Amino acid sequence: MLLEPMKFLIVDDHPLVREALASLLRHLRPGSEVVEVSTAAAALVALQDGAMVDLVLLDVRLPDGSGLDLLPRIAAQNIGTAVVVLSGDLDPALVRQAMAAGAVGCIPKTEPRDVMAGALALVLSGGVYVPPLVLQAGPAPQGLPASRLQQAGAAQTLADLGLTGRQLDVLGLLMQGKNNKLICRALGLAEPTVKNHVSAILRALGVDSRTEAVLAASRLGWNRPDPPQPR
Repeated sequence: MLLEPMKFLIVDDHPLVREALASLLRHLRPGSEVVEVSTAAAALVALQDGAMVDLVLLDVRLPDGSGLDLLPRIAAQNIGTAVVVLSGDLDPALVRQAMAAGAVGCIPKTEPRDVMAGALALVLSGGVYVPPLVLQAGPAPQGLPASRLQQAGAAQTLADLGLTGRQLDVLGLLMQGKNNKLICRALGLAEPTVKNHVSAILRALGVDSRTEAVLAASRLGWNRPDPPQPR
């Protein structure tokens, strides 16, 4: 299947890192446009006026500030732009902070090329990449709510929380990074029904966002099941 070209923005102050990432992105999506910048200020210029960028690869440590500070601004000004956070020393607290702020993935720069390629391919297909270091982590860091799954321990199952079979279907699609419209199409449900199911899932897991729901379910070992077939 021929994949459509996309537009990417790489924000990193190391030229060799930018070069390697650009090569990988062009391999994954031949013919795509790749813009490279080295500072947060330059990133904001590249994204100004709601510029259409499909994916931003954002380093955490930049010469003029933290990449995490850009996440809310990108989310507000560039609707539909996905952001993957990169760092040489990702830790669980930073990963969860980034994903709670809207990132769709966090990738350590130390990962081999094939692992990074797989993570980016997942994000480009609409999924959410959660690094293994987060799934293996303990309690949520201060400032982020601990889900009921974390409080109860790994012995508890999703079914114990009262989720119905249909809600598990919705959660499975959430873990694939699907939005409400795509979930409606896959399950043959009306959008208000899907919204109700999502709200019920968040309540059951004791979390406040879809990303936190994905992290909570992943930590239980229920990691991105195959989505149901369209009805």
